[in-house]
Amino acid sequence: MIMDPIGDLLTRLRNAYMARIETVEVPYSRLKTDILKILKKNKYVIDFEVVEDNNKKTIQTTLNSVKVTKYVPTFNRISKPGQRIYLGSGDIKKSKNGKGIYIVSTPKGVVTGYEARSLNVGGELLCEVF
Repeated sequence: MIMDPIGDLLTRLRNAYMARIETVEVPYSRLKTDILKILKKNKYVIDFEVVEDNNKKTIQTTLNSVKVTKYVPTFNRISKPGQRIYLGSGDIKKSKNGKGIYIVSTPKGVVTGYEARSLNVGGELLCEVF
């Protein structure tokens, strides 16, 4: 049983990058697909698709090749089930001097920190990727 689904997603992605595995399969949830859309838009993953097998949905994710990108991205979970972190729009800072992204769950959907500041909305700070 998975207690922290977002943490599990980030750990699977991190482990696959470290092991140089091209594809990762994770259990389906809408929040995970929203996070993967942001990662795809910012070129941390190549593509993902939802696969349904015997009434069980999973997400098949294709990762960038470490040989091509020359680095392994770092995925840090910030807001955990035991301690939720909520920030206002003015409190969201740049990640690593603009080199990475924050992923924030807002009332307007799951967006990056830059988009949350431009929309002037705050929310739960899910994770940081750089």
